[in-house]
Amino acid sequence: MDPSVPATTGWLVLGKDGRLTAYAPGDGGVLRWTETRPGGPGWAGPDLIPAPNVLPYLAVAQGEDGYVHLVGLRRERLADGRTGTEVVYALQYQTGRPVRDWRPLGTPYPNDPSLAEQIGLPTAVVDTDGSLNVFIRNAGGGVCARSQAKTGAWNAWADLKGSDVRGTVSAALAGDGRVEVLAPTAEGLLRWEREKPGVRFERADDVPLRAAPDSLSAAVTEPEAGLTHFWHDAGDRTVRAWRPSLPDGARLGDGVGTGPVAVLRTVVDGHDCTVLAHRDEVTGRPALAAYPTEDEAAGADWTLTGSPCLGAPALALDGAGRVVMAAIGTDGALWTARQKPEPGLALGAWSRA
Repeated sequence: MDPSVPATTGWLVLGKDGRLTAYAPGDGGVLRWTETRPGGPGWAGPDLIPAPNVLPYLAVAQGEDGYVHLVGLRRERLADGRTGTEVVYALQYQTGRPVRDWRPLGTPYPNDPSLAEQIGLPTAVVDTDGSLNVFIRNAGGGVCARSQAKTGAWNAWADLKGSDVRGTVSAALAGDGRVEVLAPTAEGLLRWEREKPGVRFERADDVPLRAAPDSLSAAVTEPEAGLTHFWHDAGDRTVRAWRPSLPDGARLGDGVGTGPVAVLRTVVDGHDCTVLAHRDEVTGRPALAAYPTEDEAAGADWTLTGSPCLGAPALALDGAGRVVMAAIGTDGALWTARQKPEPGLALGAWSRA
């Protein structure tokens, strides 16, 4: 994993058969670990998914059908000596099954390699039609999106406008089918919404809060299926939460982190809770926190766990409904810790896959 390339989270996913799969960029492609049975603890792999000329960056998106979409950015030398750049994606239909070949999605600048080379790294989300939607920062500092139709065909790149976008774009699916997009700038967050598949993205009210680039994530939290967005504050690097009903945002504890914030909603001791994880900025270790969903005033206490890691940790529920935290160690291996079968949210010992 290349520390010069932004980290991502969301790379630990639960398949329809109850087994978890973890993905990470590696030398020459994507590494994939697969649970040998639902609930673990054994893992198979890592298998190498070849990805020639794809940067060591990976966006992972999963739909309700369980299909996993891997999205990256490929750069290769053209015949005229210039650098060719294109967004690419690959699809895995079932847990442990082969991943289909990488397919190109191009860029908004098919005839201008110099502009294409300036685009940002992609983010992706699967909508309620099971279709993939991909977002990038464009060469002008705004946002462009390319969406797949229900038929499987791809629409053209759409310019969502905006300016001064810094880092990767964040995209998430709300429980009512809306797709929300946030993009950090020096002064705040630009925001777009799409009500349902097949219609255009529209600008929503900007968020006058500053987020560190490449740190955004989101989860469905509101009773009306709305999203809460999370990020590291651009100033003090603590975790912040925001949604329209929380217009001033909220600080969640004193933990200072880097990269994106992993987020998971689950029930702990009969209470609806939001679980967060990030890479601690001081020690480089994973850190975990939880609080009652949408009760940010209750605060969140961050607990360091495990050894220093690369990139950003990920969270998922396993086939038994237990919280699993995953991280890539400094040894390049997958390490996981599972929720203990006891009251509260405590993780067991970390184990190497």
